[in-house]
Amino acid sequence: MKQSQPWSALKTKQDLQQAVESTVSWLESKFTPGSAGIKPGATGSVYNENIALMEAFARPLWGLVPLAAGGGSSKLWPLFRQGLIHGTNPDDPEYWGKFRTMDQRMVEQCVLGLGLAIAPEQLWDPLTDDQKQHVYDWLNQINLVDHSNPNNWLMFTVLVNIGFQKAGCPHNQELMNQYLELIDSYYIGDGWYSDGKTDQRDYYIAFAMHYYTLIYAKLMENEDPERAKVYKERAALFERDFIHWFAEDGSSIPFGRSLTYRFAQAAFWSALVYADVAPYSLGVMKGIILRHLRWWSDQPIFGHDDVLSIGYAYPNLNMAEGYNAPGSPYWAYKTFLVLALPDEHPFWAAEEEPLPPLKERAVQEHARMIVSRPEAGKHVVAYTSGQMANFDMSHAEAKYAKFAYSILFGFSVPKGYRGLVQGAYDSMLALSEGDNYYRTRGFCESFEAHDSYLYSLWKPWSNVQVRTWLVPIGGWHVRIHAILTERRIDAAEGGFALKKPDDYIPSDNKMVNVMADRALARTDSQQSGMINLLGYEQARMIEPEPNTNVLYPCTLIPTLTAHLEPGEHLLVSAVFGATGDEDVASEWHTPPSIKREENGRITVMNSETGQEYASITL
Repeated sequence: MKQSQPWSALKTKQDLQQAVESTVSWLESKFTPGSAGIKPGATGSVYNENIALMEAFARPLWGLVPLAAGGGSSKLWPLFRQGLIHGTNPDDPEYWGKFRTMDQRMVEQCVLGLGLAIAPEQLWDPLTDDQKQHVYDWLNQINLVDHSNPNNWLMFTVLVNIGFQKAGCPHNQELMNQYLELIDSYYIGDGWYSDGKTDQRDYYIAFAMHYYTLIYAKLMENEDPERAKVYKERAALFERDFIHWFAEDGSSIPFGRSLTYRFAQAAFWSALVYADVAPYSLGVMKGIILRHLRWWSDQPIFGHDDVLSIGYAYPNLNMAEGYNAPGSPYWAYKTFLVLALPDEHPFWAAEEEPLPPLKERAVQEHARMIVSRPEAGKHVVAYTSGQMANFDMSHAEAKYAKFAYSILFGFSVPKGYRGLVQGAYDSMLALSEGDNYYRTRGFCESFEAHDSYLYSLWKPWSNVQVRTWLVPIGGWHVRIHAILTERRIDAAEGGFALKKPDDYIPSDNKMVNVMADRALARTDSQQSGMINLLGYEQARMIEPEPNTNVLYPCTLIPTLTAHLEPGEHLLVSAVFGATGDEDVASEWHTPPSIKREENGRITVMNSETGQEYASITL
């Protein structure tokens, strides 16, 4: 973030207020003449430019609305009021327009509903009666459209109607109840929702499904106490799994779509505090929120033009979604919901506390994951089987179907699909018919989560079947692939993508060690390696295309390769990923081993002590 406005010292409510006001103020010169739009950049999206301008106008309000509700101020409120007046007036050249079905403008209406509910002194009270009618009529379109693909979008309608109700306007209670019942139908237990009828269990469960229902629980606890209680109870259950996605330094697991929303990853914790749900002490939750924001303060996410960029840990269009317009990243400001708390709220007086003690390995059945925390939580890895996006999106296999997602190493998305360099196939088994075009795991035919391993069955072609087992073992994990193929195929198994040092020179570098059966790269901060336990023919160190990894612009990927003729094959590898600490460096020399038995079982074990980690029936 901008050096003149560092967030690294965030401690107090005043610090958070300043963080919002200062960074939003950088957009002042980017308002349209009538202030109904903001133009923060020139890149495109799946929706048109006028809608993108409106989105960029609305999303900073996720920070400004709570700022106002909690007593803070911003010099930009006159511009936002002016924009609201112009954008909702049908006779104005900057009118935001009409819509009749699912439309991006519905997404942006949500924060306006929240604004009517908790910051009316900025967005409602100063308006004339005619202006209020225009605002109401434009927002009320959300009650008249067809929700042809119901998911978390249903809550936008609910939030707009809450805003109407709090502002004393007519609202559609029947539609609210109908949509809330649909939201309840997505609840799958133990605090988990699905985001509609999908196989995705990503951050949308936290910063959408729970976030909006917790706002509902807070704002409607008198009008609908039973539903509010249920939403709070579900959120308190969900956090038991979700807290495992965070590291002590404030970072969280890069996984799934919409990663450009960045520190919205902690919005759930802000919503918990806002809704008075305290599964942990306020100090623990305050620590999660503030450490997360401070971690992001160390990443170059604001561009040279002071705009929050598209990307993840650095500006990166390669990993973006088609719906990421220049203003989209400001959804990150949803985490600033805590600013709506009054000054006297005990959250502000609480001392930050570290994460509570967490399991080193947590099976999350609903998320189809095992989350591992080796090195006392310095490294957090989510091993997955059975996740996939249920709609056509950019790099879906890379964002959901890799074998491992790491806080330390991130993950990579392809820049092209010809060859291992373009494909950047970290934490994947990539298969090719010898033409250098690779396929990886996508949708799984079946999957299972066990205490000691994950299983999946997937088919890159109709006549190629791959059964995969993932066995986490601290800084190691073992991958077992039983492949039945009717095709001649080339296989490439990628490990974790290690950050390439700034002074890296391929022809003269002692940090890379490649032997016939193994490859290791090591820096002062990271170690990434792979060892062939069975079936592979060669080890390589791939230098993928720049800007493929979500954390680091340039990386190295240890890789094992093999050629497979038609028939049955067994590929087994041991994958190592760790910090650069000297006390864990020796672990590379003691990889796990396997024992094959006559009955078709494979036992994964400690090569020195014989301790069994998992026993797998092929």
